[in-house]
Amino acid sequence: MTDFLLELRSEEIPARMQARAREDLSKLFTAELAKAGIATSAIVTYATPRRLTLIARDLPLETAAVSEETKGPKTSAPPQALEGFLRKTGLTREQLVDRNGTLFAVTEKPGRATAAVLAEAIPAIVRAFPWPKSMRWGDASASTESLRWVRPLQGIVALLGEEIVPFEIAGIASAAATLGHRFHHPYQIMIGGAHDYVEKLRACHVIVDHDERATLIRDHAREAAAQAGLELIEDEGLVAENAGLTEWPIPLLGQFDPAFLDVPPEVIQLTARVNQKYFVCRGADGKLANAFVCTANIAAHDGGAKIVEGNRKVLAARLSDAKFFYDTDLKVPLEEQADKLSKIVFHEKLGTVADKVDRVAKLARWLVEEGIILPGTGRGTSEAGGGGAPRSAASAENPLHPQPTADGPPPLAGEELADLADRAARLAKADLVTGMVGEFPELQGLMGGYYAAAQGEHPAVATAIRDHYKPVGQGDDVPTDPVTVAVSLADKLDTLFSFFSVGLYPTGSKDPFALRRAMLGVIATILKSKLRFPFTKIARTQYELPDGPLAWFLDFLDERLKVQQREAGVRHDLIDAVFALGGEDDLVRLLARVHALQAFVTTEDGANLLAGYKRAANILKKEAPSSSPANAGAQGLSGGELREGAGLDPRVREGTAGAGQQQSLSYTPEPAETALMTALDSAEPRATAAIAREDFAAAMAALASLRAPIDAFFDSVIVNDSDPAKRSARLALLERVRAAVHNVADFSKIEG
Repeated sequence: MTDFLLELRSEEIPARMQARAREDLSKLFTAELAKAGIATSAIVTYATPRRLTLIARDLPLETAAVSEETKGPKTSAPPQALEGFLRKTGLTREQLVDRNGTLFAVTEKPGRATAAVLAEAIPAIVRAFPWPKSMRWGDASASTESLRWVRPLQGIVALLGEEIVPFEIAGIASAAATLGHRFHHPYQIMIGGAHDYVEKLRACHVIVDHDERATLIRDHAREAAAQAGLELIEDEGLVAENAGLTEWPIPLLGQFDPAFLDVPPEVIQLTARVNQKYFVCRGADGKLANAFVCTANIAAHDGGAKIVEGNRKVLAARLSDAKFFYDTDLKVPLEEQADKLSKIVFHEKLGTVADKVDRVAKLARWLVEEGIILPGTGRGTSEAGGGGAPRSAASAENPLHPQPTADGPPPLAGEELADLADRAARLAKADLVTGMVGEFPELQGLMGGYYAAAQGEHPAVATAIRDHYKPVGQGDDVPTDPVTVAVSLADKLDTLFSFFSVGLYPTGSKDPFALRRAMLGVIATILKSKLRFPFTKIARTQYELPDGPLAWFLDFLDERLKVQQREAGVRHDLIDAVFALGGEDDLVRLLARVHALQAFVTTEDGANLLAGYKRAANILKKEAPSSSPANAGAQGLSGGELREGAGLDPRVREGTAGAGQQQSLSYTPEPAETALMTALDSAEPRATAAIAREDFAAAMAALASLRAPIDAFFDSVIVNDSDPAKRSARLALLERVRAAVHNVADFSKIEG
């Protein structure tokens, strides 16, 4: 067994491509060796700006001999079949093996030298390498058949043990020599094998391990900042990028003109990061300091003083541009900037950005005026599912209903909140036409907030402009300020309803308008503030959304809610069970019901009641035509579509009225039958009342009281009795059980 070393040296490989290139090299190498029946105990890959390296451990020196068998015709087959098989295998009749009347061609393939396998495999890997972008170079580039590589390939090291594996790619022959650091050691290094590769290159100022370079950059950058009494602002993405740009990284601390600190800190950090790949620092007061850390690729004789000075000048030029944009943008009122939005198309079917802004402003005002987002200490009312819904105790904890404090500002009045929401919405997109956002699109919203504050807008308006895009992803801050919530929800809902209204839905992996992200943001904001949100009412009254797109929207809401709740440990089937009731789009109420249901079904009573429900549903399914609504639960239809007793024998439907069923019977019921009727007479009104006051735990407790009577009923009562009257009455009793359960959730959707 021996190790194999492969180094592919080229001009600079972009940092963003190096990690993927290492993975691809390992996969391609493993696949090529597998074709020859060679396995390796381990593969290690490295990448620097100038080289892509692979070390394969414990390769055999030659492949094992193999015997291949090909089944042929029977010995009794016609001569034509035999002749065809002989032509295919290239053998004679005497070389075939007869096994129980069937002929086999047995070919013995001797083992091959591993070096020979590698000499064929490496050129194939190089030519098939899947770089995101690649190039041809030199005279040969005139042909489309010439080698493509990320940057011009300059050298190849291929050593099996200490022996060169001979091959040639595009005129470059494999060898045992490579080059060291471009400046510190631009000379040949003779590599003895995989065993000394890493250390020989280190001696020539090349650290081949990306993770080692990243650790060095991270630690030395922190040390440089600490020595100046500062704290490095951590940025792992920048650490990885600098590790991909250097072979001998040396972090150096520099300073820039404090006058640039008048520019918002996010602008300075983004300018340093994006344009120059610099880290920035904060002072002891937590504010951005006029210091940066650059990563040199050389250990300079003067300690890096000239490198720092050169980088300071480049950064100063960049910051001067940023300050120019900032100062210029401040001179133009946001209202004037917003007028330019009428010249920007939002979508060909949905008008301009100005049209969108107008819709968002109207919706933001409407959300406040309808009492969905409440100011001050007012309780107000909100609607859910298109109709009035009682407010639960949870809404009293709504962070959008701040309590007045002795030292804080008084809460906004309702009319003032509506005006501020309208104002913020109309200015929220104005920064899209500013110079700063044109240079750094990542700062949209943020810069608008700075400009609004500097131009004297109400603090709530400036905050709403700054944060109205939030949350933009998992783990992002969720807004809670009333004005921000109004604008944020209006903006995202307008995007969703508008695209759905013109039939542009996300499909499969395609979501060009980020509608999934918008819906997740809506859900997170509503749940954070415990808002009683009437999606259906908004869709119908504000967007006149037809039934088809509205159904798509509600299904989409269901799907995204399950995704959003997955990390919280909420079961998707329980969300389906509540959604299936129909007419429920109040997420706060829906999740309260789901949480109570999840707590219930995990108990012994809940599990047994679920089993009893499914047994009852199966019996009713057999007794009703498969297309009837009575079979809805068993067929997976929603509880909202279920009509009690429909499709059953008329005598069954007569018995589903509830209390008083015992008095209408033409026979004396069995004790277990009577006990179940009595339990239903008690549980049904208690569950209904609990649901009306949104006490879903109490509703589940009411259902739990049915568990024992249902078990006893199935243990001692024959449902399909030969007496038609008994059979009909007992089916009606099971229909009552199913209806009582469906009042809480559609148990047919629950797994288990």
